[in-house]
Amino acid sequence: MAKQKAAPKFLNLLAIRLPPGGIASIGHRISGVLMFLSIPLFAWLFGLSLENEQGFVRAVGYLHSTFFRLLLLFMVWSLSHHLLAGIRHLLLDADIGVDKPTARLTARIVNFAALLVVAAYVVYPL
Repeated sequence: MAKQKAAPKFLNLLAIRLPPGGIASIGHRISGVLMFLSIPLFAWLFGLSLENEQGFVRAVGYLHSTFFRLLLLFMVWSLSHHLLAGIRHLLLDADIGVDKPTARLTARIVNFAALLVVAAYVVYPL
């Protein structure tokens, strides 16, 4: 008689503690998706600003709304994190910083630097 396989166990994803590299990698994917999904919105906003003077004033008004200010915070994080994590991934592909301590350090730097860029944007908005 064949052994029965054990039933799959429930995996609590919220209880898993990811290493810094895992957080950087997942953040890289999330930031890429956020940037991709924001393209239609920002293309529409850009088109609105080019229609005429009233369209430009409306576009600037939208950008000064609370919703767009929060959205811009997410976009600043997305752009900065995606750029920094992408550079990190390229360096790892070139076998630079692949040893465990260096890889953990660069992942922490990427995660912290992206948040630092957002903080700088909050203090000095465009």
